[in-house]
Amino acid sequence: MIPAFALLIGVILGLVLDPTVPLWLQPYLPIAVVAALDAVFGGVRAWLDGLFDAKVFVVSFVSNVLVAALIVFLGDKLGVGGQLSTAVVVVLGIRIFGNAAAIRRHVFRA
Repeated sequence: MIPAFALLIGVILGLVLDPTVPLWLQPYLPIAVVAALDAVFGGVRAWLDGLFDAKVFVVSFVSNVLVAALIVFLGDKLGVGGQLSTAVVVVLGIRIFGNAAAIRRHVFRA
């Protein structure tokens, strides 16, 4: 119940405050969101499997976002930011879909 309440508060604050993302941070935001989604889907899968640990989830969430942002940052500095961004999205996308399939199998027994 607490996560749903926190999500609702976050959505309301985002709509009311209308935050803007600084120009220098914009290339990293989509990658950070995909990395965060990977951690969330992994957390849901672990919870359904009875293996969820809040400490592991927080560390996974933060490290996914930081590592993904670091890879994109290094790609920008090397002049191959677009390619590394695509690689990060593909890898995390595969993980998200794998976790989503495991969640589907667990929930629907199919």
